[in-house]
Amino acid sequence: MSLILIPPFVQQINSEIARQADVDLFVLRLDVMHPWVNGNKWFKLKYNLLEAEQKNFTRLLTFGGAYSNHIYATAAAGNLLGFQTIGVIRGEENLPLNPTLSFALQQGMELVYLSRQMYRQRSTVALNEYLQQRFGEVFIIPEGGNNLNGVRGCTEIISQAMPTPGYAYAFDYICVACGTATTLAGIALSLHQGQKAIAFPVLKGAFLKQEIENILTNYLASSLRTPYNSPAAWELMCDYHFGGYAKVNQQLLRFSQEFSSAHGVPLDYVYTAKMFYGVMDLLQQGFFAKGKSLLLVHTGGLQGNVGMEYRLQKMCQI
Repeated sequence: MSLILIPPFVQQINSEIARQADVDLFVLRLDVMHPWVNGNKWFKLKYNLLEAEQKNFTRLLTFGGAYSNHIYATAAAGNLLGFQTIGVIRGEENLPLNPTLSFALQQGMELVYLSRQMYRQRSTVALNEYLQQRFGEVFIIPEGGNNLNGVRGCTEIISQAMPTPGYAYAFDYICVACGTATTLAGIALSLHQGQKAIAFPVLKGAFLKQEIENILTNYLASSLRTPYNSPAAWELMCDYHFGGYAKVNQQLLRFSQEFSSAHGVPLDYVYTAKMFYGVMDLLQQGFFAKGKSLLLVHTGGLQGNVGMEYRLQKMCQI
């Protein structure tokens, strides 16, 4: 099983804000790895796809919202690697399909819609048994690739995706946007002691701290753990969600566009724009000690901008 992936690279950001804070700022560009299967989505899918292949599954089933990066990446990866795919979508079907679901359909993914009430049961044994009965032998990947295979893949983002071995450990802080917390957990498990992971949740609510602790506990108790897996320090910055998941305002849109224009780094509105905005705000507040170095992980998901713009256009037409 293999995809042709472009190696990610590290880009320095020459920012006046960073200079005034006396902090070195870099971006790990996971967004360049593949046109469709890039960023943390590939790392969360990697070991799920390997397990499905090793167990001789030919069909994958997974879950996501109507604008899900995970649905988009799974549809593409499945098509490229010879799997049939089924996407269980939260909510009712809306025609015409948005760009994310249109792409998934073009990649051969079968789309199945569940009411929001039923979708909330996606992690239960009962719903998984129902799906197995309906679709037969399918390999089920949870929403967002949020399982131990996903965490395992994310341990490789810093430890193996860097252009030079050991280069990752030159950074004092690793910053990442946080949705399900799978990526943060994997990164924390791969850092050296003395480094710190800083996560910027894109959802409202204080539930993530316990979720992260549960993920780390489960991974460390699993057979996937290596002798080197011991989580480094991590911290959540919960003030940069802009109202909740997929919520944006003109301030965030303007920041994203200006940052992209100034530094040649495109940002997605749902995840990376919020994280980059938060980092720049913390730099202005003097949160990071002088002389430190920051690595911002670009988790891809740029396809979501097309969906976001499509949704905003529809709202304007109502």
